[in-house]
Order: sequence, then C-alpha cells, then structure tokens
Amino acid sequence: MITDEKLLPSKNAKSLHAIQSEVENINRIALSVDCVIFGFDENKLKVLLIRSDLKKYAGKWSLLGDLVFPKEDLDAAAYRILKQRTGLSDVYLEQVHTFGAVNRHPAGRVVTVTYCSLINVQHHKINILDNELHWHDVKNVTDLAFDHQQIFDICLTQLQKRVQEHPLGFNLLPKKFSLRELQNLYEAILNLKMDRRNFRKKFFSMDLLTDLNEMEQDVPHRPGKLYKFNYEKYSKREKKWTGIDF
Repeated sequence: MITDEKLLPSKNAKSLHAIQSEVENINRIALSVDCVIFGFDENKLKVLLIRSDLKKYAGKWSLLGDLVFPKEDLDAAAYRILKQRTGLSDVYLEQVHTFGAVNRHPAGRVVTVTYCSLINVQHHKINILDNELHWHDVKNVTDLAFDHQQIFDICLTQLQKRVQEHPLGFNLLPKKFSLRELQNLYEAILNLKMDRRNFRKKFFSMDLLTDLNEMEQDVPHRPGKLYKFNYEKYSKREKKWTGIDF
C-alpha cells in the first residue's frame, strides 16, 4: 500500500486541545480597539479625544478605545466602542494599523488594532460627552496617554498620504464649493501653506471639477466661482487618481 507522507500527521503536530490550552495558559494577551476620529471644522483638522480614566494617566488625554469581547469581530468591536463613547453610528471606520509593544499598557500585554475615520464635524453630532470628550485641533495634540501619541502620529501621517492619493476630502465639503474652500481643506489636513495659483493649476489639470457657473453668496471676501467634484467622470476613469504632490 502506497501512502503519501504529506498526509501523515507530523510527530510535532499539536492537537486542537493542546493549542487551546496553550492559548489559555500561556498566551494571555488582551485585544483592544482604538478609534482615531479626525474631523474637519472651521477650516481646521481636529481629532476626538477623551480624558483617561486610569489613575496612572490622570489628567491626560487619550484616544477612544476599549477591549474586544471574546466572541466579537474586530470591525463590530470598533463600531460598538465608537457608539458607546460618542453616540455616533453613521461613521465609516477603516482599519489602519496594529500596535503590540510588550509594555504599551500598564495592565498587562494588550495588543490594539487602530481604526481611523475622517468626517465633517458639522454633519455628525456627538451625543455622549463623558470624560470631557470633545474635538481638539491636531496642532495642539501632544503627550497623550499610553502609546496614543505614537498611534495618533502614525494615523495622521497615513491620512495625509491618503488624501493626496485619493479624493477623500471632497466628502467634507459642501456639494457646491469654491476653490478657496478646497484649498483651505487641503492646507488643514496637510498642515502646510500652498501657493494659490499652483494649487488651482494642479486640480484643473485633473479635469475632475465641474464649473457650475455660479458664484458664492454672502461671503466676507470677494465671491469665488462654485464647483462640484465629478464623481461620475472619476468612477469611469481607468486611471483613477494619479496623486497630488504638494
């Protein structure tokens, strides 16, 4: 009788029971989720922070986070935690990064998976304000609790990279917007001052802005033309977005 050695169990193969025991008795690692919610408001990029309720970090700000339940999917945990902390239930979350430094949490070994979102603050009302939850200008975010400063910095860098590679920012603007509003948005997210003429030239070269033949109304400055982003043209393009190098 011919047998395939590949089908035979390895001498070192572990049984399911052995693996379960190892997980329960040796690898006692907690899993958590942290939500980094960026918001655009009053021409500023902001982030939601909450006061840490841990004695070691008394007085410090932290990101929104909590442990994942044993029988809970990661995505479900992220949306649950966000809703419990803020009352928000209509925010899209994207998984960004996993942080697993051995001593990142004083309670023991805790690995956290970070989720990120970018929203228009005026379109999402925070319904829960426990622990002084509120929006902070990203320029003033320093020395967060745990390793949250590192998490925040990495997520901000990732956001700045993505907003140059994908047309994410248009969802934060009114359906009809001026080039001034568009430039204010990108300057806030990228934290840099841009040349007005160069900025407009780059966007017009992509041919994705539709001139509505309308002007701004009731503004404290010289009214500008209004535009909209042509999502239909963008969706039909084979080469979607070449990126913007500011």
